[in-house]
Amino acid sequence: MGEITRIKEYFSEVETTKEHNGYFFSVGEALTVVILGTLCGLRNVSQISQWSEEESVRGLLSKHLGIERIPCYYWLLCLLKLIDLKSLNKCLMSWAQSLIPDGKRSMTISFDGKTIRSTGKMSKYQSPLHIVSAHIAEHGITLAGLKVDDKSNEIPAVRDLIGLLEVEGCMIVADAMHCQKETASIVIEKKADYLFNAKDNQSTAKKDIEDYVQDDCLRKTMDTFRTFEKNGGRLEERTGFVTDDIDWFSGKDQWKNLSCIGAINRRFTYNGKTSDEWHYYISSRKLTAHEMLKHARSEWSVESMHWLLDVHFGEDFCRIEDEDVQQVLNVVRKIALNCVKTHKQKTNSRFPLSRIMLGCLLDCRKLIPVLLSCEN
Repeated sequence: MGEITRIKEYFSEVETTKEHNGYFFSVGEALTVVILGTLCGLRNVSQISQWSEEESVRGLLSKHLGIERIPCYYWLLCLLKLIDLKSLNKCLMSWAQSLIPDGKRSMTISFDGKTIRSTGKMSKYQSPLHIVSAHIAEHGITLAGLKVDDKSNEIPAVRDLIGLLEVEGCMIVADAMHCQKETASIVIEKKADYLFNAKDNQSTAKKDIEDYVQDDCLRKTMDTFRTFEKNGGRLEERTGFVTDDIDWFSGKDQWKNLSCIGAINRRFTYNGKTSDEWHYYISSRKLTAHEMLKHARSEWSVESMHWLLDVHFGEDFCRIEDEDVQQVLNVVRKIALNCVKTHKQKTNSRFPLSRIMLGCLLDCRKLIPVLLSCEN
């Protein structure tokens, strides 16, 4: 057996929902084959099955991963249906954590949900499949995901996901709907910090911060930092304001460990026209304006990951009717994305993700350096 065994070893620990006596094939090995096929950009199990039958692919799987038997399409689906989702998520969390360098205090973990749109058009689904994910912004690594029944259940699902993860020392950011006192308490219990956007769902907090920030005299006392970004002819100016002088804040004691409040003003200039918008924040960590801008910007990293799942893997077009297999494939796509992103970062590759994945498809030997990037 060759040297690229780590990913197989991590996912060989996945458990099944019922006793599995082998059937000539290992669930862990079948999962590894699906991960590698997905890493090549293949979008469904049928394509992965056909790809795995190629002589060059069979040779690579045998030589470097010790996989001698390749399940057919039918058995691949059967084995994927056996996978216990909680166990698979634990394997993903364990493996993703191993990819992250030590010293996590400055890292930002972003939470958000995504609906797999194709499931909304299939009669076997009572409601569209909606999955909440946790994503480390600085490394582009997805830690875990959790299914929710519908969009309205995203708040408790995020709380559950925070409870499952090792987030000590990290900054937790999420959509404004998660600006909730109970969520803040859970974050602090996990020895992490939060930065939440206070909108109309926390109208009193928003109004208090807004009144403070919009007072010209008070705003001048706040720590300030400004950035500029030009994209496609549009100039965006982002200005952050932060203060830890919050004894006046009426809801101070209701938010666990509240340490500062802040605001971000985004001003857009395009074709000679200027518009702006304000966002107001609370945080359990004493931040500088520069730090607040960084963490707040990182909230969008998980949405970028969701976009990549659609662009590179066609997730919104997946027609699998079995809900458990849909969820397994969602995790598999995140594993593949973690792999190719880690490889791109470690090798300082200038190639886009799509080109790296296409290269692996055209020549399966190119999978080896991608997988080695995840070995240590």
